[in-house]
Amino acid sequence: MRILYFIFALIFCSVSAQKILPLDTLKLKEAKDMLADDYGNLYIYTNKNFSLTKYDSLGKQIGKMMLTVPYKIQSVQNPLSVPLFSENAQEMKFVDQNLNEIQKVDFKQKFGFIKMAYAEDLQQLWLLDESTKRLIQYNFRNETTINSYPFDASFDDLMDLLVYENKIYVLTRKRILVYTFKFEKVFEAQVENGKRFRRENEFILVITDNSILRYVPEKEMVKIFEDPNAQIVDKNTLSYFEIKANNLYLYSLEKSRETKQQTEEPDPKQKDTERDVKKSEEKRAEPDTPEGKLEKKTQEIEDKNPAESSLQKLVEDTSEVQAAGV
Repeated sequence: MRILYFIFALIFCSVSAQKILPLDTLKLKEAKDMLADDYGNLYIYTNKNFSLTKYDSLGKQIGKMMLTVPYKIQSVQNPLSVPLFSENAQEMKFVDQNLNEIQKVDFKQKFGFIKMAYAEDLQQLWLLDESTKRLIQYNFRNETTINSYPFDASFDDLMDLLVYENKIYVLTRKRILVYTFKFEKVFEAQVENGKRFRRENEFILVITDNSILRYVPEKEMVKIFEDPNAQIVDKNTLSYFEIKANNLYLYSLEKSRETKQQTEEPDPKQKDTERDVKKSEEKRAEPDTPEGKLEKKTQEIEDKNPAESSLQKLVEDTSEVQAAGV
């Protein structure tokens, strides 16, 4: 059984998960950022003309919007309401599945200077007000402030903000920091070229220029995808995406990477299981037991002709032993 496991694991991991998607290389060359929703649609942001363009998985353009100042796309996990924040314009826009603007929230009249904004849902925002050094929970539907917390910190190259389960996540180009609402730091780690957060249920991910990391609460950051040659990477719930050499690649067999990591670095439980299996193999089986018959038959095959002791031959002769009453 152990032999079967490793053979199947190796075969599974050897299958190429890479697929090139049909998107114009010129458009990819000019891309400043790329995001993928769970329907396989791609969102390409170009800093050259501040444009956001949406394509389907076949490269067909679905929508396009031209922006007058730089905007940060927070997430496309809900394609019916995509939030975009502009520090320059001090506003947040929400666009629909065709990139038509459906709502705009202006911060200039009610707040000081909003350094970063995070849309928690379809009615609440978290705002990092740099002028008052406060984190503000704001209901933009009825224009009321729900809560306000002292947050006296200055972040260089601030890239993203996320609030989840009473924790505040801050991402810069070089670090990830996690705080409580009492401004107590519970975690900090170095990150190379951090870009934004992505939350998948209870998991917090960090997207960088060429890698994706998963946060292990208050312990470490684990790299789950990396390509040093990639220009841009992203993921949805099923696949990884990357732009490399002005081509767009999709890796749909996510579990193949996890399986490969498990075969290379078994977890403690797997190691214990392997030790138990090894001990049971070292202990000679009683000749009259089913295990003894199987071991004897296997040894006869190998002594007769090692070349015939392939996986197929072993399975066939094992079936014969079982039919004999094992």
